[in-house]
Amino acid sequence: MNTAGYVGLTFDDGPNPASTGRLLETLAENGATATFFIWGVHAQQNPELLVSVREAGMAIGNHTYTHPYLTRIGPLAAYDEIERTQQLIQAITGRTPTLFRPPYGDTDDQIRSVAARLGLIETLWTVDTRDWTGAPTEAIVRAASTVAPGGVILMHDNGSQSTVDAVPLILRVLADRGLVPGRIVPAENGVAGKNGTGKTTTVVAP
Repeated sequence: MNTAGYVGLTFDDGPNPASTGRLLETLAENGATATFFIWGVHAQQNPELLVSVREAGMAIGNHTYTHPYLTRIGPLAAYDEIERTQQLIQAITGRTPTLFRPPYGDTDDQIRSVAARLGLIETLWTVDTRDWTGAPTEAIVRAASTVAPGGVILMHDNGSQSTVDAVPLILRVLADRGLVPGRIVPAENGVAGKNGTGKTTTVVAP
């Protein structure tokens, strides 16, 4: 397949009964892959939805158990937040995540070190669609459309109808640009940095 490059589609904060299933349907209809960064409490409440994410062939990442600002709670509490979610996801899905996204992008060298001790690599983003603000569908699509090859789009699996409606439109725009949703993997010689100022991951063919 000739492409202009690969991009990462990511959804934080699920699973959510109001959106996870519909997102998976849209992704399946378009043959697209994505990474779901799982909020542990929500997985505990909706384990069957997390199983559906696994069965749909999507990548699953760790987004902590209670979604705190990790740099504010200290390294021991941060470790507990991440480890608890690792154990929960493994128990529900049989998979142990290798990707980790700190809530709010709140991170530092200490948090990255904690994640690394648990076999995780930090995964941030290059395009924030700001769907978490309640942005309308058109604004979400417009933001996502600015992604460059190798970039990562931040969206949320939080029940937002606007996000659910935006995804098929985003996939169409990406296809028109020759961009293919791919797998997020560790970057060779990756450099840590926040929100696109540096990269610890890259995007490859699905």
